[in-house]
Amino acid sequence: MTETSPLAQLSAAGVSIWLDDLSRDRIVSGGLQKLIDEKNVVGVTTNPTIFASALANGTSYTEQVTALAAAGTSVHDAVFEITTDDVAAASDIFRPIYDRTNGLDGRVSIEVEPGLAHDAAGTVTQAEQLWAKVDRPNAMIKIPATVEGLVAITETIAKGISVNVTLIFSLERHRQVINAYLAGLEKAHAAGIDLSTIHSVASFFVSRVDTEIDKRLEAIGTDEARALKSKAGVANAQLAYQVYEQEFASERALGLIAAGANKQRPLWASTGVKSAELPDTLYVTELVAPGVVNTMPEKTMEATFDHGVIPADSITGAYAEANAVLDALAALGVSYDDVTQLLEEEGVAKFIVSWGELLETVTAALDGAK
Repeated sequence: MTETSPLAQLSAAGVSIWLDDLSRDRIVSGGLQKLIDEKNVVGVTTNPTIFASALANGTSYTEQVTALAAAGTSVHDAVFEITTDDVAAASDIFRPIYDRTNGLDGRVSIEVEPGLAHDAAGTVTQAEQLWAKVDRPNAMIKIPATVEGLVAITETIAKGISVNVTLIFSLERHRQVINAYLAGLEKAHAAGIDLSTIHSVASFFVSRVDTEIDKRLEAIGTDEARALKSKAGVANAQLAYQVYEQEFASERALGLIAAGANKQRPLWASTGVKSAELPDTLYVTELVAPGVVNTMPEKTMEATFDHGVIPADSITGAYAEANAVLDALAALGVSYDDVTQLLEEEGVAKFIVSWGELLETVTAALDGAK
């Protein structure tokens, strides 16, 4: 660990650095451990797109796929076995960090099937199955923040399972996610579960907001519109941190914290820039505050390590300016509600496509191993 690197400075500012990627190659090659040792990485997030890419590249899965094919395993069961094995192995690598931070970090997230995004009962059932199969206390189950997902979050937390809530785009949905988390804690507490063992993060997506809003600003085409480009994503996330501060200062939240509960930390997701015109560390350096997670693609992590300039706090003093950005967008006719609803729908749809690609990749691998 380089104590003076920008990533070390980011960690010192209270930001937990999680890698937005996982593959068996990273696990078996020692590459994941190297990122822990040298780049201050203290967690990992996965999603269907990441697993589809991992399975499509390299030969690390050949032995397991051959054994699964010989056993006549179905493609869905094979995907379940392969992905949970990776998450369990990564969890073991991160276990020392989990122990050192009393469960705050050292986390590895795995997502329920995206096709269950609008099926609360199905999501809870699969969350339980994933949690039991990985069988590591530092795992987190990812559940999307759809309306149905809110119900699933409460019920999953109530069972003592740690949850990474994904695909959050709007401030109102963020408030609803926190409410779902608190409701789950209340149920867990009533059931006698030790609240200190339950952790959660709220994954607030950043760059996708800019991509969609910038498209609309370009269509408007005025100087005023263009001046607002690439400002909405950061402003929205900054205000999400304000929501976090407000909600966890409530009497309800403070009562649960007094009973041993943990705050649900904001996690910045989708932090790789989508435009070459933007600084490649934009969604890192502009979103620094105590008690957050930034989950980064390796390219963004390397850029930050190389030339990131890390402020002590780039969020808590920016609320007025952030609100002004959203007000200016509304004045131009850019509908915040329309954008965030579209992004949620697209997010689910993209993960369903990636899940289909993952199934196709595993199907081909199983057929090839027979």
